[in-house]
Amino acid sequence: MPHDRIHARRPTHDVDRWNTGTITRVFERDGHCIVVVEDEGEPVELRVTFAIRDLFVRRLDLAEGESPVGSQVWYRKRGAR
Repeated sequence: MPHDRIHARRPTHDVDRWNTGTITRVFERDGHCIVVVEDEGEPVELRVTFAIRDLFVRRLDLAEGESPVGSQVWYRKRGAR
C-alpha cells in the first residue's frame, strides 16, 4: 500500500517538491492513519503509517495530549513531483 510523506519541520532536501498545509483532521481508516491538510483552501488526504504519525506529532511543538489539528506540516503525495 503506498503511503504519503509528511514532516513536522521544513525539509532540507528537495524543498521545491514539498507542499505546506495545515492539519484539519486526523483519523483512522482501514488500519492506516489519515491526515487531512488544507493547502490553499483545498483539503488533501494523506495516508501514513501510525509510526509516521507518532513521529511527526512528537516533533510538533505540542503540549502532552494536545491535538495536532491546526499545526503546519510539509507533505508529498505518493507519486507527486
